[in-house]
Amino acid sequence: MSTDVQSLLKSGVALTDAALERLLPSATTPPHSIHRAMRHSTFAGGKRLRPILCIEAARMIAGALPDGAVDLGCALEMVHTYSLIHDDLPALDNDDLRRGQPTCHVAFGEAIAILAGDALQTLAFQTIAALPAPPATVVAVLHDFALAIGTGVGPVPGSGLPGELPPGMIGGQVMDIEGEGHKPTAELVERIHRAKTGALITTSIVTGGLLGLGAKPAHNHTDVIARLRTFGEKAGLAFQIVDDILDMTQSSEQLGKTAGKDTATDKATWPAVYGIKQSKKDASELIADAFAALAPFGDSAAPLKALAQYLTDRTH
Repeated sequence: MSTDVQSLLKSGVALTDAALERLLPSATTPPHSIHRAMRHSTFAGGKRLRPILCIEAARMIAGALPDGAVDLGCALEMVHTYSLIHDDLPALDNDDLRRGQPTCHVAFGEAIAILAGDALQTLAFQTIAALPAPPATVVAVLHDFALAIGTGVGPVPGSGLPGELPPGMIGGQVMDIEGEGHKPTAELVERIHRAKTGALITTSIVTGGLLGLGAKPAHNHTDVIARLRTFGEKAGLAFQIVDDILDMTQSSEQLGKTAGKDTATDKATWPAVYGIKQSKKDASELIADAFAALAPFGDSAAPLKALAQYLTDRTH
């Protein structure tokens, strides 16, 4: 693949971190404790994969980086960081290491960690509401973003009527918690992975595409978004399968978080159902399917494809 993924990641991290520095309250802004906690977890050395996927999807659709794409990526990173803060709490995974540093509740106490997660999620929606995009685009972004975070309830998109929706990140977390201690089934593992991890990765790509379409409205919106969603769903599931494999095969030092937690807590993981060899095969096939969804975009899809390949080739 011709795209230099390391350069892509480096430039994406630089763009995202500069914007996060601007968007997050400083450590000297009162109340100091929560702002320090928010910054502790946000600037703990994350890969910024979700913002970078968002940025590159927006760039691919618009033909150039549209205004607001980096801020939208930051909103996604805020929600991702909030989910990690809460996931590490004693009531959930009870972990004391994240990205090689003490988790938020270890460093600042449980109460401040809970509120820091709440504040990051709130700031994410505030950031999206302020995007320099047409109002209809902002609403579409907010809608997809909120569905990806939630539990699978609300009006069916386009109808305004209540109905059954796929669960988002929080719904996946609930299924993950309730599945502990039970023999995992293939159906349960896939539902958890598509919701807990895949939904936020998918909306990173879809909302980036929506922002790009707002800057270039001549596109066939329905086909473009459907292809981006397929790409995101396939790549997101592959990402979590690889995460499951790494948890079983890498050390805590290599991962930057406590290794072996999934096995120790009887988590529903892909290798627990299929084994490591089949899990690796499944991740590769998912990435191939993700690539196929982007075929009509030609060479402009190379950055997104490079990122998807990186998701499955990574070792930490």
